[in-house]
Amino acid sequence: MDALDPDDPRPPYQQVANSLRASILTRKFAAGEKLPSGPELSKYFGVARMTVQQAIRILRDEGLVVSRQGSGVYVRERTERPVGLRPHLERAFEEPHVSVDFAGFSGETLHGAISEPLDKIRAGRLRPESLAVRLLVPNPDVPWSLPATVNGLEDSPAFRKRARGIMQRHTEAIVEAVNELGELGLVAEARAEIRTCPTVPLFKLYLINDAEAFFGYYPVQEHTVTLDGAPTPIWDLMGKDTILFHHSADADDDTLASQYVNQSRMWFNSIWTTVAGEPTR
Repeated sequence: MDALDPDDPRPPYQQVANSLRASILTRKFAAGEKLPSGPELSKYFGVARMTVQQAIRILRDEGLVVSRQGSGVYVRERTERPVGLRPHLERAFEEPHVSVDFAGFSGETLHGAISEPLDKIRAGRLRPESLAVRLLVPNPDVPWSLPATVNGLEDSPAFRKRARGIMQRHTEAIVEAVNELGELGLVAEARAEIRTCPTVPLFKLYLINDAEAFFGYYPVQEHTVTLDGAPTPIWDLMGKDTILFHHSADADDDTLASQYVNQSRMWFNSIWTTVAGEPTR
């Protein structure tokens, strides 16, 4: 960061904003990194804290930073860049109250990403006060429009049976691991639930701590699988090829990112509390 120029005719708050903006755009502050505190910036630039707050407000309006209540100001993860779920999920588990909502096809990616923070809780390295996980996956008991057979675009009961096994393997492992933490007393309140939806989502959505949303589309590709002993071409939803985009709510409910997170939460809750039901075996 550059110190203020006493000969610069611009107001100090604009100079502070320009210095911080340059540091962000040149990646001296990385995406997701926490900025120095208000008092630290005030001391560094030799200005009042109100001046720093005005500068931060400019950067927030430009979409360069987000303010997280009780935590500080962070460089925004640009929503047009794909991001990885794992580091954000692990950081979320450092909060006292953790919530994770997932809507998608199988939960395989979440199972892999959530395993390490759950292990850290077992080892005593993380101690959240509460942990709530909700998993929303398609109902394999009803016909699907996708995935479907390549020949005829028909629903495949055999494929749904195969998908049921994959979904159960990953979602039930998450549920068992989370609920075990509560039973062992490692988390005071720990609960994980699965519900099934009558439609198959063409995207995956993760909501973390009601503050971050990760969204990505499932591309449809031909995938040959063995069903009833015969190789069968299927138009499948390929989760491994999904790129996630990150939206992080800030202190201003009117920003695009905050509205995206709020609307995603509203959509998830509307499905969870209406047409979603308990899974069958």
